[in-house]
Amino acid sequence: MPRRHIRVTGAPGAALRDALDRLRTELGVPLAFPLGVLTEAERAARAPALPPYDATDIPFLTVDPPGATDLDQALHLSRRGTGYRVRYAIADVGAFVVPGGPVDEEAHRRVTTLYFPDGKLPLHPAVLSEGAASLLPGRDRPAALWTVDLDADGRTLAVDLRRALVRSRTRLDYAEAQRRIDDGTAEEPLSLLATVGRLRETLEAERGGISLQVPEQEIVERNHGYEPTYRAQLPAEAWNAQLSLLTGMAAADLMLASGTGILRTLPPAPDGAVGRLRRTAHALRIDWPHHVSYAALVRSLDPHRPAHAAFLQECTTLLRGAGYTVFRDGRLPDITTHSAVAAPYTHCTAPLRRLADRYTTELCLAAVAGEPPPEGVLAALDALPKEMAEGGRRANAVERACVDLVEAALLKDRVGEVFEGCVVDVEDHPPTHRPSGRPTTGTVQLESPAVVGRLDGDPLPLGERLRVRLTEADPARRAVRFALA
Repeated sequence: MPRRHIRVTGAPGAALRDALDRLRTELGVPLAFPLGVLTEAERAARAPALPPYDATDIPFLTVDPPGATDLDQALHLSRRGTGYRVRYAIADVGAFVVPGGPVDEEAHRRVTTLYFPDGKLPLHPAVLSEGAASLLPGRDRPAALWTVDLDADGRTLAVDLRRALVRSRTRLDYAEAQRRIDDGTAEEPLSLLATVGRLRETLEAERGGISLQVPEQEIVERNHGYEPTYRAQLPAEAWNAQLSLLTGMAAADLMLASGTGILRTLPPAPDGAVGRLRRTAHALRIDWPHHVSYAALVRSLDPHRPAHAAFLQECTTLLRGAGYTVFRDGRLPDITTHSAVAAPYTHCTAPLRRLADRYTTELCLAAVAGEPPPEGVLAALDALPKEMAEGGRRANAVERACVDLVEAALLKDRVGEVFEGCVVDVEDHPPTHRPSGRPTTGTVQLESPAVVGRLDGDPLPLGERLRVRLTEADPARRAVRFALA
């Protein structure tokens, strides 16, 4: 069963903090930065390479999760004739990092920022990722400034990219951005986020792209304790994601035209995987006519309905197999598209948190300028897919372990209680492993508290509401298990 990122609001209790500390040790993740890395980062923070182009007159704003300080992106949207101009400023990590230097080498060791319920282990030292390189409001910052002109339907007309000095004016979280858009108090650079976001969603549907709206698990502080809940994505988050997709598609096109780059690719799902989803939809009593495409079906689902939420969780299995594909000297790879995006695409909008994005930015800057890629970028290019794959596996392991640990810690005193839930997955083992011929192990998603755990029983009706009894909640083993009540 695909797992979801889990967040804790408020300060975790001492027992949970201790358990998370043990988990970090057990997983062997990078903790403190070496002294040499911190020293170089502090030096770079005092004297970054500043660009000559000054765009500080543009009133950029940022829209991020609440409390975020590692701000990769700032946006400014405006009307341009009958169309629109999207300015998307991305933190210019290359202005601070010397290729082959201590900060660069440490970033290659870490690969991605790792998120734990009580904090994060950043890709770069905080003096950069939450300070000098972050697009914090009221601060002049070096950035890679994308300018994408769109027509009245949101289609790309022209793309420009240059290094620029920018200054964000406003920092919003998603809820505040949504409130301002909904109540009409948003100024044009923010209100157009809804306009452009919806246009890009329509184009995504036309090309057969898919954005899964899977509810997020969140741990909130209540009554001197903690309780897991489900949080549905706000429309503003989806619109903001469309700007990131727009930029990633533009970057992929630039690199493909120049002949050297790194793409985020995902081959089409095999027929067997789609067939399995059709059987899952049938089991969940979701009507999927043969003339309706998978992408069209997904867009019709309501993640607040248990059967639909269960199906959306199963849909994430089609996203497995995504990877990074390097090409150079005009020799394009066999697969250049990401099947969920339904277009060529790359990661380029989160360089403070993801290693590959710094390299795609440098390649795109060179492509726009008509210059060869920097030697330091070319030297690191071939190793990036393996590094990113290993970093992704580590991040997934951290995510799975954190979810299991937090759920077990929250439920450890409730063993024996009965809960209402929905079966969202069943394991399809060979019949010799299940005497009844039916799956006897699966996954249950509780309605309250918002916990997803292993379920034993026979039969396990996929997508059905049922009552389950908690049989195990062991934080030491990070195990949560239920049985049919």
